[in-house]
Amino acid sequence: MASSGEELTSALALETRRLRAEFTELNRVSASFGRTVTSAFAGAISGGRKLSDVLRSLVASLSRQTLSAALQPLGNAIGGQLANLLSPGKIVPFAAGGIVNSPTLFGMRGGMGLMGERGAEAILPLARGPDGRLGVQSGGSGAVNVTVNIQTPDVAGFERSRSQVSAMLARAVQRGQRDL
Repeated sequence: MASSGEELTSALALETRRLRAEFTELNRVSASFGRTVTSAFAGAISGGRKLSDVLRSLVASLSRQTLSAALQPLGNAIGGQLANLLSPGKIVPFAAGGIVNSPTLFGMRGGMGLMGERGAEAILPLARGPDGRLGVQSGGSGAVNVTVNIQTPDVAGFERSRSQVSAMLARAVQRGQRDL
């Protein structure tokens, strides 16, 4: 387990790297600002343009640069999310079913869907049965074993109810075959 001194050192190193990156970006933007102002005035002197035109052009150029710099983090975030969504390494097939354990976005006609937002969710493939109904099918082999235990105090009573028991078994098997 890391000590509080090690944790503090690690946090400071991380913050220092972040600040260096911010200062580098600030230097880049200020250099761009300086180049824009310099080229605007140089163009005015060499081209003989009016000061009002130069200032108008300068304000428009600086506005574009400021807006671009302000929107860059948003563009990076959106681009990163799109890359995550469209990355071929992130595609997981669920043709045989599966489980989603955490909130996950998925595309659907007309927008996006969200699954797993309240915990694990199952994905179950659907198939049409012989009757045309769409639903989840079991992965059974189709073989059904039925065990029937009949208790009777006398053999003659069983003989009298044999046809009734046979009819009940036949109906149960037919229902089972329909559900396959």
